[in-house]
Amino acid sequence: MSQTVNDRRPSSLQGATLPKWSPYAIAAGSVALGLGISAAAGLHSSVQWGLLAAIFFVLGSYGIAAKVEGRRQAKDRVATSLVWVAFLLAVVPLVSLMCETVKRGVKVLDGYFLSHSMGLVTDTEPGGGIYHAILGTLEQVGIATVISVPIGILTAIYLVEYGRGKLAKAVTFFVDVMTGIPSIVAGLFVLSFWIIILDMGYSGFAGSMALTILMLPVIVRSTEEMLKLVPNELREASLALGVPKWRTIMKVVLPTSIGGITTGVMLAIARITGETAPVLLLVWGSTFINTDPFEGPQASLPMYIYQQYANSGGSGAAYDRAWAAALTLIAFVMILNLAARGIARWKAPKTGR
Repeated sequence: MSQTVNDRRPSSLQGATLPKWSPYAIAAGSVALGLGISAAAGLHSSVQWGLLAAIFFVLGSYGIAAKVEGRRQAKDRVATSLVWVAFLLAVVPLVSLMCETVKRGVKVLDGYFLSHSMGLVTDTEPGGGIYHAILGTLEQVGIATVISVPIGILTAIYLVEYGRGKLAKAVTFFVDVMTGIPSIVAGLFVLSFWIIILDMGYSGFAGSMALTILMLPVIVRSTEEMLKLVPNELREASLALGVPKWRTIMKVVLPTSIGGITTGVMLAIARITGETAPVLLLVWGSTFINTDPFEGPQASLPMYIYQQYANSGGSGAAYDRAWAAALTLIAFVMILNLAARGIARWKAPKTGR
């Protein structure tokens, strides 16, 4: 009987808690308060009322939680609120950019636009397309990938599996330095060596060499981290069976980390696809189709966007082409990222039985 009475008593260790819907209610109240203050103060920018709403959300979360749940739980809710605010501050500009690009880019984005070049169409006239720019981007990025991926992966294998002493430290140091090199510096280096000193002329290959310099540190760093995640027990088990080290790397280490390595390579490709400065210095651009990346100027999507905007002369047709090319470039990068995620999931080690 006493046990039943004790079960009916509320536990003294369990305090009052806010309902699960309280964060949504606080957020709605903060937005309404931010809009009201903005309207009263004559603030017309959506950024201003958004920041006010974020401040009210954090302060409201702390004040209400401190009154109901206590200060300790209130601090936890404030940390959670700050995380959500930071998430929204990162996502809202991205969503706004995507919506604006799609709204303006779909005006001229069609089959004709994707299958024709500018040719004899001037920048101020309607018509034309981006076929020559797409072709140039694919060739330049493809050449840079073919050069940088083997070098980057082999460098990472050396640093993780063989690297010891001063040489490994020097390679690591220079990889770290290359990671922070601005793209314009890589373009100037290739310009001074390949075009000015060797007098090889402007070409898509010259741009690919600059893009290779930008890709290498990303591939080396991402591959290095993926190789470090491979358990040493797998290496030791293979070596204990008498398998040579090089074969252990090829048959055990690389297959185990191939998903992460592929993701890093795809991200490196996406990183260089939108580079404009090296292409502007080395490729020079062209309105005609040039299928030879080793001879003569060549177009690319980033340069096409810049040229349409810079040489538009106030023409709406040029602005529409620039937005459509930007939408195509974003779609290309998005496809690469989705492909990287798909390959990473496909090649991920299987768990369970």
